[in-house]
Amino acid sequence: MGEEKVLIVVPAFNEQNNILKVIGDIRESIPDFDILVVNDCSLDGTSANARKADGVKVVDLPYNLGIGGAVQTGFKYAYANQYDYMVQIDGDGQHIPREVDKLLDAMSRSGCDMVIGSRFLDIQSYRTTWTRRLGIKVFYLLFRLLIQTKVTDSTSGFRIYNKKSIALLCRHYPDDYPEPDAIILLKKHGLTISEVGVEMREREHGSSSITPIKSPYYMAKVILSIFFSYTRTRW
Repeated sequence: MGEEKVLIVVPAFNEQNNILKVIGDIRESIPDFDILVVNDCSLDGTSANARKADGVKVVDLPYNLGIGGAVQTGFKYAYANQYDYMVQIDGDGQHIPREVDKLLDAMSRSGCDMVIGSRFLDIQSYRTTWTRRLGIKVFYLLFRLLIQTKVTDSTSGFRIYNKKSIALLCRHYPDDYPEPDAIILLKKHGLTISEVGVEMREREHGSSSITPIKSPYYMAKVILSIFFSYTRTRW
């Protein structure tokens, strides 16, 4: 994207076994972009390992804020340092850095304020659990109903934001379920959203906090959160 500044934000919690590989993949695929690792008060060696990588900036949060607080820290950093674009790549290794080019191209072509990397748009990617796929389908129908927008992978954290969305989300960003709620927030402020198909992979180390047993509970809470965000009058 020419001379425009791009920041890669990697939120990470207890990812000591993944973080250096994630950084290495970013360096190999998109070496010209700056990297910020937001260590969400990990209890392991995530911060120490991230600091082994030359040129990577690391922010250590004093308390565990969750994914929402960690990503908003990235927005604040991107806004303060006048980045043109911010890309979120999770620290668990599921997002493939070479796919960032697809996000960049989609944003350039569409002119949208946020582009989501979707596992479900003509891409052969790893399959999530059936419970999670069911939840994503329910969220898809909710977004069609509430904001008349098709979002096939609303829980994907693999996203790119432009200056307008960075400026908004550095001030207001959901805490508990930021990926679906951020879609509502952006649409309510008149910003535009699109998706592009991307490949993702399963994490190599650790496990997701959303287990099959917890999935129905997670889905119910996200649905309530989406309705709350939709009906909220002020942010």
